[in-house]
Amino acid sequence: MSTPTVAFDPTDNGNPRHIAIIMDGNGRWAKKRFMPRVMGHRSGVKTVKRLVEYCNNKNIEVLSLFAFSSENWRRPPEEVSLLMKLFITTLSAEIKRLSLKKVRLICIGDNSAFPQELQDMIVDSETLTKNNDGLTLVIAANYGGHWDITQAVNQISAKIKAGTLPDALITEALIAQHLTTANLPEPDLFIRTGGEERISNFMLWQLAYTEFYFTKTLWPDFSTTLLQEAIDSFKGRQRRFGRTGDQVQNQEPPP
Repeated sequence: MSTPTVAFDPTDNGNPRHIAIIMDGNGRWAKKRFMPRVMGHRSGVKTVKRLVEYCNNKNIEVLSLFAFSSENWRRPPEEVSLLMKLFITTLSAEIKRLSLKKVRLICIGDNSAFPQELQDMIVDSETLTKNNDGLTLVIAANYGGHWDITQAVNQISAKIKAGTLPDALITEALIAQHLTTANLPEPDLFIRTGGEERISNFMLWQLAYTEFYFTKTLWPDFSTTLLQEAIDSFKGRQRRFGRTGDQVQNQEPPP
């Protein structure tokens, strides 16, 4: 198993550098209130706004949110259509405010399946915020861990065939360099709301050494207080990366 790609600092007992979240429970939140499912998604957007601001103020480096998986196309067409419209309206309404807060936006996933208006808006939003030095907000949309690894391998294969990459042994480092998250630290803390305890094809490669935190709280009800509880849980854990507890206590870095 590979060792983490992030730098190891034995004196760092602070916040996670990178938090990755599956925002689960919007539909159930709405159903409990006898509302259409889209109302749960709209309420979930408000939670996103609060947590982005909180993470930015806490100097978290990266916040990754699983917004729409490659499997979510299986949902009812009317819900998918409403989600696309919500994505467009949210980006349009929030991108300038995010940029003023120095937030950098990155969207990962196969955007080619989205409406052209949304594709263009993603490109424009990433361009507008690319030089910002605050929180990096990663939105995973039409994303799947299997897809991410597959597209990385396809990139490598194409480069070898084109002669731009030596026909050498394919290493873990080489694959990692071609993932959609290549220039980001791997997640330190993974959170899933809504009571389910699985990663649902999210960042399969990147979560190898991530600390997991599950909560039954539905996403629209997930507050900054609950986020801080998850962060505090992370800070109380001993991260070994394949070493023994004694090695960690003696501040021996991973090989």
